[in-house]
Amino acid sequence: MELKTFQTFFDCCVGQWSTERTYHYMTRQEVERSHTDFVIHPLSGDLKQKVLRDNAYPIPDNLDPLPGYHLEFATVSETGEEVEQQLNLLFVPTEDLGDHIEGDYLRDRAYEEDRPIISHFRFHNSNKELLMTTRYTQVIAVDSITLINPELRIRKIISYERPKTNQPLENVVLVGFGVEQKSATPPG
Repeated sequence: MELKTFQTFFDCCVGQWSTERTYHYMTRQEVERSHTDFVIHPLSGDLKQKVLRDNAYPIPDNLDPLPGYHLEFATVSETGEEVEQQLNLLFVPTEDLGDHIEGDYLRDRAYEEDRPIISHFRFHNSNKELLMTTRYTQVIAVDSITLINPELRIRKIISYERPKTNQPLENVVLVGFGVEQKSATPPG
């Protein structure tokens, strides 16, 4: 499996970032802006194993090629609401389909629900877009990060009301857009 472009994407993501986002709450017809500062560090082998164990996921013989990161962020909404979170995440590629790679995206703590979670990811080599789909209890979140250059990412998230089994995603409850810029200061 050729993972060079995939790994380069994550190498560029390590560091400190600042994000300006706009969220559109479709069910209540509200728009909210927020600012987030976050930092991303590579995960050690021990923490990669922890994320796998937390999710009862089989532990591969060689963890080195699996991109794994510790993420810390602090968000302040325009109304003054503050949210801080830390989590560990790991990407396990399972299929190389030529123009894109697919696999499992594991976290020791989910964003919407405070529990370990396994999601699905697809990485498009040509446009450097990482698409992550997470099936929460109430919603299905489809999150996209596109690396424009090593200092600029575009973020898009669409959350759908979770449909009944085998039904298409239709009812959008949240749409978010963000511009993420890498800070010049290296992480502390």
